[in-house]
Amino acid sequence: MKAKKLLALFGATAMIVVACSSSATSAPSAGASASAAAGGSAAAGGCTVGVSWNNYQEERWAKWDEPAIKKALEAGGAKYISNDAKSSAETQASNVENLISQGANVVIILAQDGTAIKPSVAAAISNGVPVIAYDRLIEDPGALYITFDNKLVGKMQAEALLKVKDSGNFVVIKGNKADANADFLRAGMVEAGVPPVGQSTDKLKNVGETYTDNWDPKNAQTEMEQFLTANNNKIDIAFVENDGMAGGAVAALTAQGLQGKVPVSGQDGDAAALNRVALGTQTVDVWKDARLLGQAAGEAALALCKDKNIKNAKSSLAPTVQFASPGGNDMTSIFLTPQPITKDNLQVVLDAGWITKDVLCKDVPAGSVPGC
Repeated sequence: MKAKKLLALFGATAMIVVACSSSATSAPSAGASASAAAGGSAAAGGCTVGVSWNNYQEERWAKWDEPAIKKALEAGGAKYISNDAKSSAETQASNVENLISQGANVVIILAQDGTAIKPSVAAAISNGVPVIAYDRLIEDPGALYITFDNKLVGKMQAEALLKVKDSGNFVVIKGNKADANADFLRAGMVEAGVPPVGQSTDKLKNVGETYTDNWDPKNAQTEMEQFLTANNNKIDIAFVENDGMAGGAVAALTAQGLQGKVPVSGQDGDAAALNRVALGTQTVDVWKDARLLGQAAGEAALALCKDKNIKNAKSSLAPTVQFASPGGNDMTSIFLTPQPITKDNLQVVLDAGWITKDVLCKDVPAGSVPGC
């Protein structure tokens, strides 16, 4: 009955979406198939948790986040199911409906577009299915928002770069415009002393700033190439919001012989990015241990299976707090603390088992940086 009510509430628009994208959403991702089997009879425990991934092909989700979510759910006797929107906001809308029709008691959503997914979230909540906005904000006060402190990430990125070079021409390569994290990160940079969008100071001149569709590294490389061309290669600092895009920016700088000369930021702790930090071509990688984020979401989902009040959702890692969102909503949230990784503290990610020394130190001269 729950699924039928939800179908009705989504209305004609949702039905059109389903008709257009049923072939893309009828089967969960490869990770979902394995996890459903792993959960086995766990469904008898009365809790099924569905995860809607925006793009499961990205390295991080399959490598770190999903295993941590599964581990927490399995420890609580819950069943895990999932599907993949493949970077389509339209597909994700029908994916959420599909998870609920499969019996999901709680839905975790990594939003492709935080605005486009709002009707699906509202429909789920109104039908008694709690929603966790995972890593990316969805402006619905009825959803539990679980993420790292993204404004702090941006602040840490900027502080690390400004410590190396505090004057000159700078560019900002931001993430997807539909993702609120892109603006949270930029706001954190402002707190660290980077001029706001469209502004400059006597010491820091903004010579280029752009959003990047889908946080795509290839797009970021093109953007950096265009910034370099427009400024005759006179770029002194590159504030780049994540590791994938940092890879694209570094590739563009390398083509001009500027790798290691222009400070570049990133976040997520991607293996290639941490290697760039060791090599000196990326200045900082703000590490968000996705294992902790997945654990927090899994534990909160278990709590919501027992009590649908999001304010009572529990995680062993951090308590819920109230967050005033940019859209004016009072969001019940769980914020985890990130950590900046530079060439001076690479040992941190080694000690945590996040990366192996052979991968971190590939092509790095022995003894040139701590940890290698």
